[in-house]
Amino acid sequence: MTTFHLSRRRLIAAAGATALVPAPFVARAQGTDPIKVGAVLCLTGPGAGLGQAERSAMQLAEKMINEAGGIGGRPLRILIEDDGSKPDIAKSKAEALIFNEKVAAMIGGSLTASTGAMAALTDGEKMAQVALTGLGPAIELNYKSLYHVLPPQPLNAKAMLEYTKAQNFKKIGVLHDSGYGQLVYTSLRGMARDYGVDFVAVEKFEVGATDVSTQAAKVRAAQPEAVYVVATSPVPFRGARQVKITQPIISAIGSSPYDYVRGMGEFADDIVFPEFLVGEDPEPHQKAFVELYQKAYGSLPKNYEAAGWDAVHIVADALKKAGPTDKAAIAAAMRQPFKGVMASYDFSKDDLTGIGLTSYVYSKLVKQQFTRLPFKVAA
Repeated sequence: MTTFHLSRRRLIAAAGATALVPAPFVARAQGTDPIKVGAVLCLTGPGAGLGQAERSAMQLAEKMINEAGGIGGRPLRILIEDDGSKPDIAKSKAEALIFNEKVAAMIGGSLTASTGAMAALTDGEKMAQVALTGLGPAIELNYKSLYHVLPPQPLNAKAMLEYTKAQNFKKIGVLHDSGYGQLVYTSLRGMARDYGVDFVAVEKFEVGATDVSTQAAKVRAAQPEAVYVVATSPVPFRGARQVKITQPIISAIGSSPYDYVRGMGEFADDIVFPEFLVGEDPEPHQKAFVELYQKAYGSLPKNYEAAGWDAVHIVADALKKAGPTDKAAIAAAMRQPFKGVMASYDFSKDDLTGIGLTSYVYSKLVKQQFTRLPFKVAA
C-alpha cells in the first residue's frame, strides 16, 4: 500500500526522494531529460473554476518533486493544456501531448465529458490517465487504466442523501445543470426511495447558463424542505436566493471551489457541501499541504487543489516504480491503494478510485466562509 501522509519534515522527502525509487530504475535513469506528463484542464470556459485550482496545485507539486531530486534523478515536467471546457478540444490537445510530446501518462480532464474524450486515446495506447473528475460505471467498465481522484457520481449522490437523512428532510427540490448536475441527479433519483426522499420539483438548465430564475421559481413554488443545487457554476445559487428560496441548500463537490463561492457573492450562505478538504479547518493529515499551498499562493486550497496535488504524486509514484518508458507498466503500478491529501484511494477497486463515504467531510457556507460540520458518515 502506498501512503502519502504529509508532515512538515517529510513533505518534500515524501514527494520525490530518490530513496523511494527501486534500484533497477535508478540504474536505468542515465539521462537528465525531463520525464514529461501531459495534463488537459479546463482553464477557460464554464469549468475554469475547477481547472485553475487544479493547475496551481499541480505546478506546486511539480516544483516540490523536482526540488527533492525529481524521478530517479530526472526532473518531472507537467505539460498543461487548456480545453476551454470543450471535449473536442480536450481530445485534440491530448492527442498532441500523446503523439507529439510523447508523454508518459496523462492527467485530466476537469469535466467528465473531456475525460471521456481523452480516455478514448489513452485506452488505445494502454496509457495511465488520472482524471480530476468523478466517473461512473459506463466509463469505468470500458477504460481500465483510467483512474480518478474525485468520487464517482453515485457516491456524491449518496453523500448528499446521507446528510439529508440525518436532517430528516423528506421533500426536496432539485436545480441541476445538464452536464455534471445531470449525472449526479440520475444517481440521486435512483437512490431516493431508499433514503425516504421525495423530489417535489426537478428543474434542469444548460451548462453555462447565465440566468436560471425561471427554473428556480418553479422549485420554490413546490415548497420543498431543502433544495439540491448541483452544478459547476455560481449562477444557480444566486438564482435560487434571488427568487427567495430560503430553505437550506445542499450541493455537491463540483460547486465547492472558492472561485464559485466568490461568484455567489452575498448569496453564499446556508449551503452545505459533502466534500473532502475545508481549508479553514483541515483534518490533521491535510494541514501541512494547506500551509504549503497558502505560503506559495497566499490563499487556501480546497478539493480541486488537493485533487491536482494528489494526481501528480500518484503519477510520480508510479513512474518511480515502473520507469518512464513502459506505458502499460506505469498504468499497472497505479493499481493499488494510495493515501492522498484529499482522500484515501484504492485504484485496484472496480470503480477505479476506491474512495469511500468515510473520506467525506461536511461543510457549511456561512457568509462566504466555510465551516466544517461535526457530521460524518459512520464507517
